[in-house]
Amino acid sequence: MRTDSAPEARALLITGTVGAGKTSVADAAGELLTGAGVPNAVIDMDWLCRTWPAPADDRFNFALLLRNLRCMVGNYLDAGITRLVLAGVVEDAEDRKQCEKAVGVGLSVCRLRVELPVVRQRLSRRHADEPEALRWHLDRSGELDGILGRSRVEDFTLDATHHRVDEAAAAVLEAAGWR
Repeated sequence: MRTDSAPEARALLITGTVGAGKTSVADAAGELLTGAGVPNAVIDMDWLCRTWPAPADDRFNFALLLRNLRCMVGNYLDAGITRLVLAGVVEDAEDRKQCEKAVGVGLSVCRLRVELPVVRQRLSRRHADEPEALRWHLDRSGELDGILGRSRVEDFTLDATHHRVDEAAAAVLEAAGWR
């Protein structure tokens, strides 16, 4: 435990459907924190569970994500990081609870909302040369948007449909009380 006057470590998870801009906004939030001199780390949680095959009973390999997240966060906190910006998906209250337990510090969750036609345009550009991946992401975008709408795991929501990435990042940090 740190004994100096450093602020208490906190984590912010930016969640949303595929194509909502979670990673882009998290990266931009990290840049804003860096510019303000705040020790921070940005973690794209998708990379913490990207393995094949996933267990049959854990479609998105969430258990592995949590194990990896726990290790990484511990290292960041030991290095003096006070703000953790996470980009990823928590589908329900139990996922959120497990994620908070894995980070071991207070966790705020922001749901990044983007109108589905805009999400579909983004996905079409991102996966223009990958028809199978595009089909999967298009199907998942609506499915996940519905799941998140019903589960309401977020502390606050930002409609980023018409925001530039830097504007969305600033708004997310403001809503989290980090600016």
